[in-house]
Amino acid sequence: MKYLIFTLSFVVSGYSLFSQDIKVQRVPVGTKSSPETSEVRLTLSARIQGYNSYAKLNNDIYDKTIGSPKSAIILEEKNKFYINNLENKATTVYNLENLTMLKNIKHKFTNENSFLFKDTSLFDYKFNTRSSQFNIFEGKPVEGCFSHNKKFLWVTYYRRTYDRNAVDPSALAIIDTDKDEIIRVMPTGPLPKMIACSPDNRYIAVTHWGDNTIGIIDISSNDVNNFKYTKLFQVGKRINLKFDNATKIDRDKDCGYCLRGTVFSPDSKYLLVARMGGGGIAVFDMTNMKYIRSVFGMQTNIRHLTVLGDLLYISTNITGYVQIANIYDLIDSAINSESSYTNWRSRYVGKGVRTIAVSADGKYIFAAVNNESRVAVIKAADMSIISTIDVDSFPVGMDIATESSKLIVTSQGRISCGGGQSVMIFDIEN
Repeated sequence: MKYLIFTLSFVVSGYSLFSQDIKVQRVPVGTKSSPETSEVRLTLSARIQGYNSYAKLNNDIYDKTIGSPKSAIILEEKNKFYINNLENKATTVYNLENLTMLKNIKHKFTNENSFLFKDTSLFDYKFNTRSSQFNIFEGKPVEGCFSHNKKFLWVTYYRRTYDRNAVDPSALAIIDTDKDEIIRVMPTGPLPKMIACSPDNRYIAVTHWGDNTIGIIDISSNDVNNFKYTKLFQVGKRINLKFDNATKIDRDKDCGYCLRGTVFSPDSKYLLVARMGGGGIAVFDMTNMKYIRSVFGMQTNIRHLTVLGDLLYISTNITGYVQIANIYDLIDSAINSESSYTNWRSRYVGKGVRTIAVSADGKYIFAAVNNESRVAVIKAADMSIISTIDVDSFPVGMDIATESSKLIVTSQGRISCGGGQSVMIFDIEN
């Protein structure tokens, strides 16, 4: 295995992390996790990548559409998966079984497809960087979620391409998963990252990294044209974004609470949003449409939230932990005006934990450890790390296919030292 070594000083959400030698690695297809005797074993069975057009192996596939792959979203019922390529401004669709490309959905909007926009703005948001032609742009896709029994895939855009500092309203695409075509584009607040659908299929929550807000969309209709915003939640003070667009601003630091991980409770009555900057989880009452309070007591710099049953799973990026708690106990803490909830099961996994995925039976947690370029498997019962596997630098997104026992991991790369441009498909054995 060959490495390129760089010395970097990391800054996340305004906090200097550490300086260290970074090893940029490319692992061969066929790489296996260790130890080989673990109850869960991973094998890198295939890769789709955009960095080596001379790849010779049939299961090491070159695809020039792979560019800064941010997230993977599996639609197992239709035997396919989606990759959001941030810098290539496209969502690529692949067959889950044979890994052939089915579609490359480009997030490019001109006068010719202006019919996709029913609304240009939302709430009191204003465009500061343009005075007209707001809906002519390319979108940079970040994350996604399904609604309406997975009929629709919602994809958020980091920013519109003309908005270099992500201070204007951004947008999201609604994709018909039968046709794999964009059927509507809706505006959002600035710099939306996470998006979540309530289990009762009544609401979509769009979390805005850019200004401490979350937009709530009513999706109770089956007609995509009837979807509409009903509420703008706010955590703390909403950020004033009247920056000079001529000066580049680091929005990874200038983002307030840097809201990210977003989930609904299983009964759809509450919304939880991670405060990646400043720590804590904000809790919202969806019945009365109000912010309750933020609860602390977990590790700081929370990036990702996911729910299975009554359990809430979180990853903390800088501190490097995966933690589990009862979601309703945490919600009760917020309702009872308790500022801290400490009944967490925890495991240190490694610096830079990004996306996590949980097996359908809840026995195992998979974590993308970005700074260490590996995936770790945690046994939920005792929070022990039972296996690890080296991956292409630097892993960010992941999703798990329960029926076919596959794990898909995206490695996005870094401007400062390269890496990434890789989508890895792992077989899971247990």
